[in-house]
Amino acid sequence: MAKRDYYEVLGVQKSSNKDEIKKAYRKLALKFHPDKNKGDKAAEEKFKEASEAYHVLSDEKRKTNYDQFGHAAFQGAGGQGGFSNFDFSSSFSDIFEDVFGDFGDLGSFGFGGSRRGSRSNKGNDLRYDVSVNLDEAFLGTEKKVNYVTYRKCGTCSGAGSKPGSKPSKCNYCGGQGKVRSNQGFFTIQQTCPECGGEGQKITNPCNDCSGIGKKQSDEKIVVKIPKGVDDGTRIRLAGKGEAGSRGGSNGDLYLFISIENHNIFKRSEENLFYELPISFTDAALGTTVEVPSIDGGKTKIKIPPGTQSGKQLRLRGKGMPILRRNAFGDLYIKIITEVPTYLTKRQKELLAEFKNLENTKSNPLIKNFFEKAKKFWRN
Repeated sequence: MAKRDYYEVLGVQKSSNKDEIKKAYRKLALKFHPDKNKGDKAAEEKFKEASEAYHVLSDEKRKTNYDQFGHAAFQGAGGQGGFSNFDFSSSFSDIFEDVFGDFGDLGSFGFGGSRRGSRSNKGNDLRYDVSVNLDEAFLGTEKKVNYVTYRKCGTCSGAGSKPGSKPSKCNYCGGQGKVRSNQGFFTIQQTCPECGGEGQKITNPCNDCSGIGKKQSDEKIVVKIPKGVDDGTRIRLAGKGEAGSRGGSNGDLYLFISIENHNIFKRSEENLFYELPISFTDAALGTTVEVPSIDGGKTKIKIPPGTQSGKQLRLRGKGMPILRRNAFGDLYIKIITEVPTYLTKRQKELLAEFKNLENTKSNPLIKNFFEKAKKFWRN
């Protein structure tokens, strides 16, 4: 069965802003959530449909792609292949987090509190900007990355307490790490404000890390940059971020790639472009020239007689490699006819002679323009 339009699913207009889209989704999510409609398959499908629509329309880039290409933007090898692996409960939770603030779970709706509780111990993700030139992006390369982060304290093994001592149970939450409150028909489970969700408090902190469980560390790693990376490409290095608190997992390190300008080539996604200047005699008579390609080689191309300035030639497969695919973009060469800025007396004489021999067939564009101009003046 064909997918319904996402705007129709949420009951919003294309011009709706993020808050209006979020409000519409929240209303449908409350109405059709499976925990509120147990055993009702139709309600479950409507919930998934609304969640899928919100997932796309709440993100500016995905929304732009959808507005331009519709559902086809997320299908096929280049797209997201549908949303069969989309985490609906996570999307639903994120909306309620905006409304109710940080929480452990929605008691009535059964989102797992333990999952979010363990996430709070995870270390922070880190960002590192890496500059790559176009040749390196074409071939792939390796980069040395030096950054400062936090690693697990060796003295207390990340526990935060002095060796031989243990944390004490938090009295505020009774060791649960969470406290509950009722808001309408929801039971909101929030992180304990006293222990930060740990369920325990450090009473005898480690001297080396002051009870934090981690210490600052200078890290040096070598990262492989795959061929085909572009401006904005992100590379995720799992576990290379900050250490988690008291046994929590490490965060991740994200490398953000930026591509340096090249002195010949300009890039647009997988395609390359440059302007090739030729003399006006070569443009008129035609010629064969050797042009550079990004792989360092040369390619012979024919310039047909009568080539106009601005004409674009295409060399297939001479562009950039496409990331994670065995395919290449194309190279586009724009012809620029250069009119000489200095002429000898003899050259001027020859051009004057040539001008006297010109006819309208030699310059059809000029003829057509002035015929249109004459009609304009007559009117």
